Amino acid sequence: MYLRRTAAIVLRQFYLIRGSSSRVLPLFVWAGIDIVLWGFITRYLNAITDSRFRFVPSLLGAVLLWDFLTRVMHGVTMAFLEDVWSRNFLNLFATPLSISEYLSGLVFSSMATSSVGLIVMVLLATGFFGLSFFGYGLMLVPFLLVLFMCGIALGILGSAVVLRLGPPAEWFVWPIPIISPFVGVFYPVATLPRWMQYLAQALPPSYVFECMRGIVRNVSTSGHGLVVGVILASFYILLACWFFTHVYRYAVRTGLIARYSAETVS
Repeated sequence: MYLRRTAAIVLRQFYLIRGSSSRVLPLFVWAGIDIVLWGFITRYLNAITDSRFRFVPSLLGAVLLWDFLTRVMHGVTMAFLEDVWSRNFLNLFATPLSISEYLSGLVFSSMATSSVGLIVMVLLATGFFGLSFFGYGLMLVPFLLVLFMCGIALGILGSAVVLRLGPPAEWFVWPIPIISPFVGVFYPVATLPRWMQYLAQALPPSYVFECMRGIVRNVSTSGHGLVVGVILASFYILLACWFFTHVYRYAVRTGLIARYSAETVS
C-alpha cells in the first residue's frame, strides 16, 4: 500500500470541503444542535426531579458518544458518496489505486471530519452544561476507540451496499445507526427483551455505554467489556472490508462498475 495514494484521497476530500461552505457547516452545526437540545433536556430533568441521579453525564454523555459514532460512519459514507455523485468512482480505479488505499483514505478523511464534530460537542457540553468530559482522562480512549472502529465498519458496509445496488440505494446508509435501540444508548441493556439482549452482546457499542453508566454511578466496572468491544469492532471492520472488496470485484467482473451512473445501476 502506497501512503501517497491514500493521502491523495484525503487531500481530495480536503479540497472539496475547503471549497464549499455547505460541506463545512454540517461538520459541526448538527453536532452543536444535538448537544444544545439534549443539554436543555437534561437541565430540565435535573430541575423537576429530586433524585440524586445526574442526567447530564448519563444522557448528555451518551448523546455525545453516539453522535461521535454516527459522524464517523457518515464521514466514510459521505466521502464515498462524493465520488459517486461526481461520477468519479470509475476514474479513481482507472489508476493504480488499490482497494486498501482507497478505504484507508476514506477512514482518514472520516477521522478528520468526525474530530471536528467531537471537539465542538465537547466544548458545548463542557462550557454550557457542565459535562466534565475531560475529568475521565485516559478512560475515554477505549470508549472512543470502540465507537470509532464501529463507525468505520458501518461506514464501509454502507458504502459497499451503495456500490452494489447503485446511487438510488444511498438511503440505506442513513438508517444504519438504527442499531441504537439494541446497544442501550440511554438505558441499560438489561431492560431489553431477552432476544434483544443477545443481539446487544454482538454489538460493540453496547459495551461502551454499559461501562459508561457504571462509571457515572461510581460503580466499579471491569475492563473486560471494552476488550470484548474492541475485538468485536476489529472483526466487523475486517468483515466490512472483505464485503466491500467482494462487491467491488463483482462489479468489475460483471461490468457493473463501467455502467455506474447517478441514475440507475442494473
